[in-house]
Amino acid sequence: MTVSLRPATAADLMAVGALHQRSRVATYSSFLPAEALADPTPEAMGRYWTERMTWEGADHRMTVAERDGRIAGFSYLGPDDEGDPATGLLNAIHLEPAERGRGTGRALMVDALDAMRARGWSRAVLWVLRDNATARRFYERGGWTATGEQRDDVIGTVLVPQLRYARSL
Repeated sequence: MTVSLRPATAADLMAVGALHQRSRVATYSSFLPAEALADPTPEAMGRYWTERMTWEGADHRMTVAERDGRIAGFSYLGPDDEGDPATGLLNAIHLEPAERGRGTGRALMVDALDAMRARGWSRAVLWVLRDNATARRFYERGGWTATGEQRDDVIGTVLVPQLRYARSL
């Protein structure tokens, strides 16, 4: 069965959080220690998304991908984190681990780019973990290029470098 996309609802957010945690563990375990990925729990991640959508729901957009009646992935986008009114930020694309290579991530990315264009943005940016080679290849195949900007984030207790990518819309 093919994947379908739809706007996320409040009722989806606990499932989105659990999926997000599974995605993080599956993807990041090749370069982060297990203890860094133990928290947050899937339930805590669901509460995180519920809270985040409370504050950002007016100017952000979450889309869920469904396959066989279950959430298979999601994307989250909003205004640029550096305040450029011509730029949108792709905050996240996460997939169920079994969805890799099935076109779900690509469908979510194409949808997110279309939504950014519809908002009048002419440029899109994102941050990706430097050591996440799989995600970097995915975005590069989608027309994104590294800008040279870096920042650090913390996952668990581990400092994790991120790279900024951009592309024209």
